[in-house]
Amino acid sequence: MAQKVLAVIDMQNDFIDGALGTKEAEAIVEKVAAQIQNFDGEVVYTRDTHFEDYLNTQEGTKLPVKHCIKETEGWQIREELRQLQGDDVKIFDKLTFGSVELAQYLKEMEDLQSVMLVGLCTDICVISNAMIIKAFLPEVTVQINAECCAGVTPQSHHNALEAMKMCQIEIIKEKKLQ
Repeated sequence: MAQKVLAVIDMQNDFIDGALGTKEAEAIVEKVAAQIQNFDGEVVYTRDTHFEDYLNTQEGTKLPVKHCIKETEGWQIREELRQLQGDDVKIFDKLTFGSVELAQYLKEMEDLQSVMLVGLCTDICVISNAMIIKAFLPEVTVQINAECCAGVTPQSHHNALEAMKMCQIEIIKEKKLQ
């Protein structure tokens, strides 16, 4: 039987309404919840993970806003989303934008048909994970549900969707940029 996976990317408190939250991120929470509830396949999560020395890292010097510090409330996946899967949900903690561990996990699956990505931020972690997955699994359909993603800005969200299209990643439910 062909398998499908939904990868929920970085739907963490700090990216929704915390240190780096946006109104666009808040606006997709219910849509992501509906996608999780209605998905016919395995659901996995990624979690951006930093440590107290974040401001001394390369990323921290370029984005000097402490966020997603391990074991803090901001690091946690939004409670109403995590609860939809129970306690045995697979979470990939990642120290950078994309998760090679997630791609390796998917590559080991038998008869994987498709991977859909939703979450935050379209223009950083969603695109990074989509590109890594496509590199690991060039013959597997990789999809982005654009209505269940938000970028740092609406323009950067749109730009990321366009870039992914060029790399044979399928964009679904896309709204036109206004």
